[in-house]
Amino acid sequence: MIKYNVADVHIYTEHNIIAGQYFFNFIELSTNMATNSNNTFFAPELYINNGVRDISFYKNAFGATENLCFTNDDGSIHVAELCIDGAIFHVHEVTSANFFSPAKNNGCTCCIGLFVPDVDMVMKRAILAGAIEINPAKDYEYGYRQGTIKDPFGHYWQIQKKI
Repeated sequence: MIKYNVADVHIYTEHNIIAGQYFFNFIELSTNMATNSNNTFFAPELYINNGVRDISFYKNAFGATENLCFTNDDGSIHVAELCIDGAIFHVHEVTSANFFSPAKNNGCTCCIGLFVPDVDMVMKRAILAGAIEINPAKDYEYGYRQGTIKDPFGHYWQIQKKI
């Protein structure tokens, strides 16, 4: 895992992504990032309220590992790259009027589908870690076992498996 304070990052290349007044080149900062691959993949960026310091829910609920984390001067999360069994996603504080956390509108625009070998075990672990059960796990006629939870930041996760 790589940890950076946002104010300490000053990398300038032709591939920089501008975030506020700071410059980041995520590819050079982490060899763990899947963007070094030539494969296409989907990596959602989940927005959280500004000031959040603890995102351990994802580790406790899903066994996520933290590849890198940028923090603000006050210790709050700016952006963190997390990975669940090779599937990368990011947790990011709100930095633009175009993006918002679920708390802003008391809802979210998508539900993250997480395919796992044991739906019931992951649902139980997520609830113990602080998630709210929205729909209990059950088998559906279309061949999936699914249950839905809401994480502590308001994001909905459909825990599922093809049966």
